[in-house]
Amino acid sequence: MKSITIKGSQRESVGKKATKALRNAGKVPCVLYGGDKPVHFSADEKSFKPLVYTPDVFTATIELDGVTYSAVLQDIQFHPVNDSILHVDFYQLFEDKAVTMDIPVRLVGSSKGVMVGGALRHNLRKLKVKALPANLPDFIEADITELEIGNKLYVTKLKNDNYTILHPDNTVVAQVRMSRNAAKAAAEAEK
Repeated sequence: MKSITIKGSQRESVGKKATKALRNAGKVPCVLYGGDKPVHFSADEKSFKPLVYTPDVFTATIELDGVTYSAVLQDIQFHPVNDSILHVDFYQLFEDKAVTMDIPVRLVGSSKGVMVGGALRHNLRKLKVKALPANLPDFIEADITELEIGNKLYVTKLKNDNYTILHPDNTVVAQVRMSRNAAKAAAEAEK
């Protein structure tokens, strides 16, 4: 999995006044959970751009005063009016501890049903996956080549030994439905 480095500094004071002063200086207050105790730090708002404003999933390497932590983005809070980042929560990764993440799904191939006039629906763009940090994929590839009109691609077709998908087996990832034009052409052909 791809990683992004975020350089920050630890916060001494955590409170309303200190947090407001940080935000006015262009910094974002952050917390790193998962270790022995939570680590409070701050980082420049610009350093979060490649991590937040993308459909891809990344792990974060957090550098705080010479100490590095491997983490994953857990929660982010935005300002309701100007969409600036207010607060970020990270979860620390350990090599022997499984973590749950939302991994993007990429559709691959050309569906037979779409070629004859069906409409492709991409129902789930991300899947909740549980795995060790070393086994986390950048994305899950879903092959739609064999989908005919009326067929569905279920989560069971995407199973892998490296990770566990945390959705029910009957969850539909993609499907090919009859489009209006194809239905109209079929109705005219019957006449």
